[in-house]
Amino acid sequence: MKAPGRLLLVILGSLGFSAAYVLLCCWACLPFCLASCLAPQPSTNSRPTVPGPLHFSGYSSVPDGKPLVRDPCRSCAVVSSSGQMLGSGLGAEIDSAECVLRMNQAPTVGFEADVGRRSTLRVVSHTSVPLLLRNYSHYFQHARDTLYVVWGQGRHMDRALGGRTYRTLLQLTEMYPGLQVYTFTERMMAYCDQVFQDETGKNRRQSGSFLSTGWFTMILALELCEEIVVYGMVSDSYCREESHPSVPYHYFEKGRLDECQMYLAHERAPRSAHRFITEKAVFSRWAKKRPIVFAHPSWRTQ
Repeated sequence: MKAPGRLLLVILGSLGFSAAYVLLCCWACLPFCLASCLAPQPSTNSRPTVPGPLHFSGYSSVPDGKPLVRDPCRSCAVVSSSGQMLGSGLGAEIDSAECVLRMNQAPTVGFEADVGRRSTLRVVSHTSVPLLLRNYSHYFQHARDTLYVVWGQGRHMDRALGGRTYRTLLQLTEMYPGLQVYTFTERMMAYCDQVFQDETGKNRRQSGSFLSTGWFTMILALELCEEIVVYGMVSDSYCREESHPSVPYHYFEKGRLDECQMYLAHERAPRSAHRFITEKAVFSRWAKKRPIVFAHPSWRTQ
């Protein structure tokens, strides 16, 4: 009986030693276990810090009508067609923006030092489409990365009836596969009218006003851009100052129309006129709420 008893004692002793060893190891490792359990773990459901492409439903592509889908721009240079740009030497600064927005047929070739070379997006009036066609190889063949957004109302832009301007845009997309052409939707056009009325207290049609391409460009920039720097846009009081210099209405049309004479004539016209000065007063108010800077000429919002 002694042998089995000794064997039992050996077994019990081994079990006790093993248990004690395990407890000691766990106690020694406890801080490391706790650190491992409490350490923050990466979440598989975490959202990326950089936002993805956004859907801009106010602009529909030609010809399929799909909404504009693209990443927002952190910084935008909105370049006016004004003669204020002549001699500015701001071309390199403009090109340094993530996105460069231009208007109508305003060229870059020959004016690179003042207005830059790049064109991310070009907002075009339906009446300016024929002017682009005069130099179609530059606008649609060489500058293939530019996205065109055309605004306009009426039968010429009618998609269902195949309006004349819309047919031209359709032909361009067929001639140049990959060309990015969009139009303002009817709802977006109505929205732009409503913004004008909300800001001025005047119905656009009843007041005999036409919105400018600058208006549509700023509306689009507010949707697309986190920060906006505007080049070549004067303040609403500029043309009423006695000391303002005379510059051409367009930087690429020297010696034709004086900018301030054009602005004042339109502002005073009773019907069928752009309200350039009124629009600039609205832009000034927007700049109090949004990151908009008027860089050249430089002026502060009132």
